[in-house]
Amino acid sequence: MTKKDMRYLCYPFMREAASTVDYEIRTDSLATRIGEAASLTKKIPVVQKDLMELLPMAYHLNGSARGKVAISEANLKRLSDKYDFYVSEVEDRIQSFVLPQGSTAACALHVCRSEAKKSVRALHKVSLERDVPEILFDYAHLMANVLFVMAVYVNKQEGIKEIPFISKSYPNSFKGKKRKSENEQ
Repeated sequence: MTKKDMRYLCYPFMREAASTVDYEIRTDSLATRIGEAASLTKKIPVVQKDLMELLPMAYHLNGSARGKVAISEANLKRLSDKYDFYVSEVEDRIQSFVLPQGSTAACALHVCRSEAKKSVRALHKVSLERDVPEILFDYAHLMANVLFVMAVYVNKQEGIKEIPFISKSYPNSFKGKKRKSENEQ
């Protein structure tokens, strides 16, 4: 039996049936997108620094479902502090659902947010097959929310206004100002 040439293997667990593989691929995509967003935020050093800190954390989140849990309470607290910082900067801009638009960097952060949500969903699938520590869910959910407020912060720094989205499907689901009915607009 000859050893398989590793050039023909992009990921050693690819043929496993377990949902862990899909989760790991999803969090790899999240890490890749965070790296992309970091490359686009050089003019906003606080955001780029935070993204470069989140980048390895996405990989720690990745390996924590299969291997040793690499997300600690201290990591969760640090991420929570980031959330508080960005919310304090953009609170007036996030009183309603906003469209994922704006600068190239903000749009990249919205893609990251979406990737983080997909990672949460993939982690849920893993949890149907094996025990998953709650801290992984908390961290992944919070990461998605941090990436959202970062996107809004970047738009604010670049002088771009948020565009509110008013759902026709869920008209009463948002806090904030009461919207006008269709006839009043």
